[in-house]
Amino acid sequence: MSRYKKGDIVEGKITSIENYGAFIKIDEEYGGLVHISEMTDKFVNDVNDFFDINEIVSVKIISDVVIPSQLKLSIKEVPNNNIKRKKRKIKESAFGFYLLKKQLPKWIEEKMKEFDKKN
Repeated sequence: MSRYKKGDIVEGKITSIENYGAFIKIDEEYGGLVHISEMTDKFVNDVNDFFDINEIVSVKIISDVVIPSQLKLSIKEVPNNNIKRKKRKIKESAFGFYLLKKQLPKWIEEKMKEFDKKN
């Protein structure tokens, strides 16, 4: 018999993040997946925007154990979960806008020639 049942809210540690969700380790025996659709009611473009590896989160078990020791989990069903998108800094290149600035005169000239041909 499983130590956990559908509806239980437990804490677990994020062990892996994939495009489709995050894997959570609850204890030495049990773990599961929080599918991307079970993270939040809002659009999730990148799971990494919400979680980090080794982060501790509260999850709700949303199905009975079908595969031994593997649980289907939800974060959005946990009351007051406060999951928010993390603000990540944009990494600037050493060139910044230099490359665009360098190409701009060429692009303007090309568009002007294109415009002149039409008129």
